[in-house]
Amino acid sequence: MKIGIPKERRPLERRVAVSPETAKKFTGLGATVVVESGAGEACGLTDDLFRAAGAEIASDAAAAVGDADLVLKVRRPLTEAEGGPDEAAMLKSGAVLVAGMEALQNAAQVGDYASKGIVAFAMELMPRITRAQSMDILSSQSNLAGYKAVLDANEHFPRAMPMMMTAAGTVAPARVFVFGAGVAGLQAIATAKRLGAVVSATDVRPATREQVMSLGGKFVAPDIEESGDGEGGYAKEMSDAYKAKQAEMIAEALKKTDIAITTALIPGRKAPILITAEHVKSMRPGSVIVDLAAEMGGNCELTTPGEVTVEHGVTIVAHLNTASRIAADASLLFAKNLWNFLSPHIDKESGELKIDWEDETVTGTLLTRDGQVVHAQLKGEG
Repeated sequence: MKIGIPKERRPLERRVAVSPETAKKFTGLGATVVVESGAGEACGLTDDLFRAAGAEIASDAAAAVGDADLVLKVRRPLTEAEGGPDEAAMLKSGAVLVAGMEALQNAAQVGDYASKGIVAFAMELMPRITRAQSMDILSSQSNLAGYKAVLDANEHFPRAMPMMMTAAGTVAPARVFVFGAGVAGLQAIATAKRLGAVVSATDVRPATREQVMSLGGKFVAPDIEESGDGEGGYAKEMSDAYKAKQAEMIAEALKKTDIAITTALIPGRKAPILITAEHVKSMRPGSVIVDLAAEMGGNCELTTPGEVTVEHGVTIVAHLNTASRIAADASLLFAKNLWNFLSPHIDKESGELKIDWEDETVTGTLLTRDGQVVHAQLKGEG
């Protein structure tokens, strides 16, 4: 089996889908691993490190993936319409493609993979089951994004984060409010607490209350008997009554907030607006909002995705692809996620890929097979 890893060519993407550690593990099972030259350069993984792990280095993407049986990527293939080479066209019919595909937002491209005979897996659709936690790219990358969000906030915040008692006087601690207590939100809470901030958080899923409190945060939620627990551990959209009550609560909380970090996402949908323009106006000058949902439109009404702006004296940080801004660790974790997903399906004797099509992690992530789109959500069945 030949495994091809091309260099990522999407803007702002510095990660790579294989690490020297996982390359060595794949070659240890008898696979040939071919990495495009420079694929790991942006995250400090040189060609020499991959060679030392047993991988071969290809001069370009076509040489790396053209005859590969298995292709590993961080992001979905570029298209000519997006200003790049048609990366999917480089793959042979029957090739297996494993990547973060953003499939629910790019259904037309998924159809293109099917027409080309590619067997495509979308790692962001990994089921939220205990056995699949080590394969979950959303969790591993969101963890880093939550950490980075606090550092980004600190960069733009004009005051210190912790309480400081000095001979010249006392510096009050920063007040941080985190929207969403998923993986990114919980890491943001933990990081802000380590920096000495007073942290509060809100989430529509009642089960997150204990997690927030265990990290030293205060849990804030409307006093309404309604659960936001959706399928697979994700949040679902709430009733109008809940949202109205939530808006009142948020309005009061933001008046006393120095740093707001938003992480709320609904799979396949535009990010919900949690911070309105009026909320921003009510915040103290010098406050900071870090919007981790910027790629899906943002949780703040005044967010400009990909930019850092100042509105009504409040700095709104809306970087795209936050995990890629910690590319070294993000790549190592992403590569391990792919290894954990694929290794059970590699025959230890022959080194060939023998996918168990009934495995829950396979049925949950498989997009295309035998020239057809097979994922339930893309067929309108889920």
